[in-house]
Amino acid sequence: MEELRSVISGKTLDAILPPLLFVILNGRVGLGTAVVISALSAIAVGVLRILYKQKWQYAFGGLAGIIVASSFSYFSGSASNYFLPGIISSGFVFLISIVSVLVGKPLAAWASHLSRGWSLEWFWRKDVKPAYREVTLFWSFFFLLRFVVLMILLLRENVAQLFAWKTLLGWPVTISVLVVSYIYGIWRLKNLGGPGIEEFLAGKQPPYKGQTRGF
Repeated sequence: MEELRSVISGKTLDAILPPLLFVILNGRVGLGTAVVISALSAIAVGVLRILYKQKWQYAFGGLAGIIVASSFSYFSGSASNYFLPGIISSGFVFLISIVSVLVGKPLAAWASHLSRGWSLEWFWRKDVKPAYREVTLFWSFFFLLRFVVLMILLLRENVAQLFAWKTLLGWPVTISVLVVSYIYGIWRLKNLGGPGIEEFLAGKQPPYKGQTRGF
């Protein structure tokens, strides 16, 4: 639950509100107004985060994404293109995931290293790396699925379904993917029989207790 809270805390509203407003307003007040209001909503969320001394980076990071997405939509004259940058990013992450596995440096290991600061040497051990490789392959399937589904809806120019599926395949499914990755990763590390990160740093010899918290 602690890991889950760290993933979803302070990010859900920032991610969902602007595109929701865009979809609702686009059919009622036009593309230009929908773009402006969705961008202003992201700014408003960011200001509220600052006033309440909460993490504001996600809101303004989301604003940058909205500006890019809105530009695609506005200059092409097609509301469905609002979602194009997010679709492209899903395809890009899929390719990065596959390449990382092929070169023997799985993306899940890099993500864990960057978020936790654990030694990279530990991730590349033969009794540790397979867990991160398999989780990365799981991520690859997820990002490929999201890319294919959203691209089909984009080509159909169905804005309402695009928003619905982008939302579903966004935080709700992403959180589920991360939870499954966490549970599987811990189980796999124990079965591999390698040291936990604390044991590795302490230079302990087998038999190992293994990784018990965090992945």
